[in-house]
Amino acid sequence: MGIIKMKVFYQIMVLSFCCISVFAQKDNGKDRIAMKKMIQENFEFAEKQYQYLEKATPFDSMPKTFQNNHNVSSDVYWWCSGFYPGSLLYIYEYTKKPLILDEAKKKLAILDTVKYYTKLHDIGFMMYCSFGNAYRLTKNEEYKKVILESSKSLATRYRPEAKVIQSWEASKDYAGPVIIDNMMNLEMLEWASQNSADKSFANIAESHADTTIKNHFRPDYSSYHLVDYDFNSGNVLKKGTVQGFSDPSAWSRGQGWALYGYTMMYRFTKNTAYLNQAQHIAKFILNNPNLPADKIPYWDFDAPNIPNALRDASAAAVYASALLELGQYTSGKEKQNYVDAAKTILVSLSSPKYRAQLGANGGYLLLHSVGSLPHKSEVDVPLTYADYYFLEALLRYKKWYL
Repeated sequence: MGIIKMKVFYQIMVLSFCCISVFAQKDNGKDRIAMKKMIQENFEFAEKQYQYLEKATPFDSMPKTFQNNHNVSSDVYWWCSGFYPGSLLYIYEYTKKPLILDEAKKKLAILDTVKYYTKLHDIGFMMYCSFGNAYRLTKNEEYKKVILESSKSLATRYRPEAKVIQSWEASKDYAGPVIIDNMMNLEMLEWASQNSADKSFANIAESHADTTIKNHFRPDYSSYHLVDYDFNSGNVLKKGTVQGFSDPSAWSRGQGWALYGYTMMYRFTKNTAYLNQAQHIAKFILNNPNLPADKIPYWDFDAPNIPNALRDASAAAVYASALLELGQYTSGKEKQNYVDAAKTILVSLSSPKYRAQLGANGGYLLLHSVGSLPHKSEVDVPLTYADYYFLEALLRYKKWYL
């Protein structure tokens, strides 16, 4: 090929590449506009919908669910009590409406006493999803004090011989139960160490995370729901499930708690063992042959009646939020895979199949979550944590990917 022909060929190739790049940018631009619009519409909907939920919830209670055409509330010691004020704070973060912040503050006031509660591990859910967001947005020092006191309460449940935080109280069935959900409560402990002089909180969190890697996961990186310990020796007594289909099955929301938990632990520690764990868990979820195309999982990956098994929107919302953060710590095709999967989930959850009509569903945003099917508890109903992680994921997408 002559010099002139080479120049012409090169110019054509450059022009073609530029055209492809411009076309891709235009497509990406349209996609960004669509996602921005979808996120805005979801928060406008949430602002209006939560007015219905507010009216349906007694002043001294927290929303729990909506079933049999009735709103169900809880006291502040129910493990989900922090999600409603947390969701209000996410709505406020987007809308900047003072009335929404005022309602959140009212609920924080009745939740305050939980900072001294030591009877379960979920105090991280209860106090960090609520007061953690409140402090982040307002910088009110009183909220910081609540988080630190709550961390002291959670730390009382650490069992040094087993190197784990005890989840539930001992019973005839379990001597020392530790569930995968507990990974989520480590966020409050890590934050407490970073925002105080007490590094023991982080030491406890990392010890628990390390032990959980050792004992909770199978070779394919799926997680058992529960591991029962002898807290005196640290020995594992048995492994199984309480909310999943069977002991060896992969309970869908449990996989989400694991994914989110290890991604979050990497954020605080930059320990690559936690990042690697999160990547392996993500691979198990996203490559699972039983994950539907819309990425809203069945309530258990091994449910016996797939494809007719119930879906779990709450698990999907947790996946989306975790995957978007995991995308911040990875690059290239891997990052794109995480972000694309999270986007698919958000688009699916925003559709009429999974999102409620305005004024319906008791005021909750999402339909079709499963609390505990084996106990016939909160089955195919809205749940506060489904809404919470859905809103969190929407905000994360807006902040990181738009």
